[in-house]
Amino acid sequence: MTDIPSDGSPPSAGPATCLVVDDEPGVRRSLVRMLEGQGFACFEAANGVEGLAVLDRLGEAPLVISDMRMPDLDGMGFLQALRARFPDTSVIMLSGMNETSTAVDCLHLGAADFLLKPISMSELRARVARALEKRDLVLQNRFYQQHLEQQVAAQSARIQQLFLQGVKMLARALEAKDAYTSGHSIRVSRYATATAERLGFVGTRLDHIRLGGELHDIGKIGTREEVLHKPGSLTEEEFRQITEHPALGERMLSPLAEESPDLLRIVRSHHERLDGKGFPDGLIGETIPIEARIVAVADSFDAMTTRRPYRESRSPTDAVGELRRVSGTQLDPAAVQAFEDAFPDLTGLPLSA
Repeated sequence: MTDIPSDGSPPSAGPATCLVVDDEPGVRRSLVRMLEGQGFACFEAANGVEGLAVLDRLGEAPLVISDMRMPDLDGMGFLQALRARFPDTSVIMLSGMNETSTAVDCLHLGAADFLLKPISMSELRARVARALEKRDLVLQNRFYQQHLEQQVAAQSARIQQLFLQGVKMLARALEAKDAYTSGHSIRVSRYATATAERLGFVGTRLDHIRLGGELHDIGKIGTREEVLHKPGSLTEEEFRQITEHPALGERMLSPLAEESPDLLRIVRSHHERLDGKGFPDGLIGETIPIEARIVAVADSFDAMTTRRPYRESRSPTDAVGELRRVSGTQLDPAAVQAFEDAFPDLTGLPLSA
């Protein structure tokens, strides 16, 4: 396949190189003289085996002209081997036998054209020009398709980046309205990332954990402020509003579904519980995505160690004790242990945002 130039211009057809393959020296020389007159640098071979050896040294040639009947490796075998190695080479086959089936077979194998001997040089010049024009068009079309795909991919990545930046700004705006949860998402992201690393997450999966921690509560933008800031117990209707934020967050982030499914799973399922008493789907055990189970531990710890309208904060030691207590019923035991392994010194907790 032809590489796309770094300057964005379409590829050239390559050097004007031609290989002539024919077991009759006189025919070869006549063809070479005609082609050299058209500006080609010509190489010769007496049969298909020699022809392949020449191409192995030269690399791809824009044009090959080959006879059909040759010793060792005939034209049909040579054409098959040539097209397998150099599919973009234009091949014109020559034959002294007027056999329609042979011509059709050559075209099916990828030959650009088929001519009968004795050869009219004017006709050959016209066929060569047509074959090379077709080759150039194929290469240019491929270039433009590849270049367009690259541009679309770059634009899609930029759109996704801008979308994420906008969502992160919304998350910051949400926390800025509530002094009790200021910095919550950043801390959850840091806790979750460290925990995930202990569980072997790396690369893109770890990046999704980091981003999922930042955006896990984005759906609370749709929850009324008086409900979020209520100091007392929630009514049944108010609690229902709270339970809707994971699904709303997933819908908000759904444009990223194809590239970041882990992110959507975190946002939707970080309030699920192993015993099936969580929301929004009541998932049980390992049906809860592992990414969401990790963020649930980080979310629970940060919620306990920061002051909320309805209660005071707990010490990191008390919070870890609570994580252990609900390990296996509410939270994933492996994720709880990984969190403890990631933060063995509780004196440095809670982390700063």
